Amino acid sequence: MNLYLVRHAQTAKNRQKLLQGRSNEPLNETGEEQSRRAGEFFRFRGVRFDRIWSSPLERSVRTAGIIGGCTQDPCPEIVLDERLLEMDYGPYEGISLENPPQEIIRFFSDFVHNPAPEGMESLQHVKDRLSGFLESIKEEPYENVLVSLHAISMKGALEVLTPEANGAYWSRYIGNCSIYRTQYVNGCFSVPEEIFSLSYEPGV
Repeated sequence: MNLYLVRHAQTAKNRQKLLQGRSNEPLNETGEEQSRRAGEFFRFRGVRFDRIWSSPLERSVRTAGIIGGCTQDPCPEIVLDERLLEMDYGPYEGISLENPPQEIIRFFSDFVHNPAPEGMESLQHVKDRLSGFLESIKEEPYENVLVSLHAISMKGALEVLTPEANGAYWSRYIGNCSIYRTQYVNGCFSVPEEIFSLSYEPGV
């Protein structure tokens, strides 16, 4: 199995540098174009998806749909899974990252050693639900699988797939529509590698 993890494309809240979390924000025009470019990346390489999973949030579903539609017609069914949702930011949902409260600055400055502020989902919980998702799909009989998710949930998946990471992915920047690939061979996932990224202005 070739497993491709994609962070959803850009939204208006990404552009505004707002912490959007579980809000159901659609893609903006830039995000639509990013998704098409990601789809063309797969199409030019002859990759056709046997299965597509997505977070239920609109921005992830739309990203998956555009990519899948670029690679084949009709697009494969998109299976929604709540374990792929973005981190629950609780009372910090929607805040500006250009002038965040001190507890958010502390948390974002060192994810590994500073616990999430009260009311937010813990990173361990994010990692646990992504671990459960990956465990549930690893024996599926598919050749190429696309999973559309979010920045922090994607980092959780990368942490699971790279046991020696020890938290290194939490602080790594993953841009909108960045794609990582891992292969499931002989009962194990390979260390993920980034295979596609775009040079748009970083967002949340």
